[in-house]
Amino acid sequence: MHAIRAEGLIKRYGGTTALEGVDLEVPVGKVVGILGPNGAGKTTTVRILATLLRPDGGRAEVGGHDVVRDPVRVRSLIGLTGQDASVDEDLSAVENLVLLGRLLNLSKRQARARASELLERFELAEAAGRPIATLSGGMRRRLDLAASLVGRPRILLLDEPTTGLDPHTRNELWAVVRELVADGTTVLLTTQHLEEADQLADRVTVVDRGKVAAEGRPGELKRRIGGQILHVRPTLRGDLDAATRILAELTGTTPARDENTGLLSAPADDPMLVSALVRRLEQAAIPADELGLRLPSLDEVFLALTATSERNAA
Repeated sequence: MHAIRAEGLIKRYGGTTALEGVDLEVPVGKVVGILGPNGAGKTTTVRILATLLRPDGGRAEVGGHDVVRDPVRVRSLIGLTGQDASVDEDLSAVENLVLLGRLLNLSKRQARARASELLERFELAEAAGRPIATLSGGMRRRLDLAASLVGRPRILLLDEPTTGLDPHTRNELWAVVRELVADGTTVLLTTQHLEEADQLADRVTVVDRGKVAAEGRPGELKRRIGGQILHVRPTLRGDLDAATRILAELTGTTPARDENTGLLSAPADDPMLVSALVRRLEQAAIPADELGLRLPSLDEVFLALTATSERNAA
C-alpha cells in the first residue's frame, strides 16, 4: 500500500520543463528520499503533491486522493516543511503553534495543549515565549517541523529540511524524523545531502533535469553503478604518486585522489585485485594505513547517475 503515488508528472514554466514524466511511489510508514542537484525538480514535485502547484500532465495521489480533484482532502492528510521558514516572525514560538492549531479547527484549549506537547518534544519549551527573531537557525528549523505536525498528519513532506544547519543540529533533526517514522508517519524527503538520504531513506529516487535517473534502496543503487571500490591510503604522503600509478595499472582507470585525506580509490570488479594491490605495494615498499574493497558511497552513485543524465541530454 502506498501513501503517495505519482505517474508521469509534467510541469512546465513557459518554455522550461521542470518535470518531464516523473514517477514516484512512497509506501505507507516508510521514508523515501528524492535526491538531486539544484533545479532537478525536487521542490516542484513536492509542491504538486502538497496541492500548491497543478501539474500540466500525469497524475498524483496522496493518501489515495487525487491532488487535483480532491486537494482539500489531501491537505488534511499532510504536513509540509518547506525550504523557507513558515512561521510568523511577529509571534512567539508558542503563539505560532497555537495559531496553527486554531486554523486547523482545534479549540483554544486543544491548540495550547498541542503547542505545549510539540514544544516539549522538540526541546523548545524554554524558548516558547521568545520572539522568533531571537531563535537560532536550528531552533527555527525545529519549530518549522513542529508546525507541520500540529494537525497530526499521516504524511509528512520535508523539502530540504536540514539546509543550512550545522552537523549537530542536523543530527538532532534526523533523530526526530526517525521517531516520527517509528510512530507510523510516512515521510517524503528531498535533499542534496547524500549522507542524509543514506541515513534516513528506505528508498531513494534520483532526479536530474526533471527526470528520474534511478530508483531503489541505497544499497541497490550503490551496487548498480558497477561493483565495488578498491581504496588505499598510503601511510606516507610522499608515496601518493607511486601508489596512484600502481592502482591505475591494476584497475585500468584513473583513481580518484583526495588530497586532504590521502585516500585513493578506483572501481574494481575483481576481488583478487586486493591481494594484487597488497603485493605491488609491498614490492614498492609502500606502507598503507587503509586498504580494501567497499560498495560505492551514495555520493559516488549520485555523481555517476547525474553524469549519465548529462551525457544522454547532450
